[in-house]
Amino acid sequence: MLNKGLRDEESIRIDNVLKTLRSLDFVPHPLTDDTKLDIENQLKEFGLNIQTLVDYQNEELITLLIRCHLDFNQLEQFADFLIDFSHVENYNFKNKALAIYQYIQQESKVFSFGINTKINSLKNK
Repeated sequence: MLNKGLRDEESIRIDNVLKTLRSLDFVPHPLTDDTKLDIENQLKEFGLNIQTLVDYQNEELITLLIRCHLDFNQLEQFADFLIDFSHVENYNFKNKALAIYQYIQQESKVFSFGINTKINSLKNK
């Protein structure tokens, strides 16, 4: 278990990685090599790359993210990134995002209308 100071530093580091991932513009055509490299570099912080995102089962991905100390808010941001990234040709991470949202809704013990809306939106697509 991390002490409070290390937890705060870890949380700030994770927030910065997620902020960078969320700031990348995804347009519905193939990624440039530079954009792929940016994504790969940020995903390395979680022990991931684009291919492992494709290969991991939903449960494996959630377990890895939990081991990387992502809290529920950070998990939601990562799922939001997966949705944005799914707009790129050849990548569909909507099921992984749905699994993360459902995990948050179940495990956080607090009902979130925002996450519930995201779950329903993904189920209806």
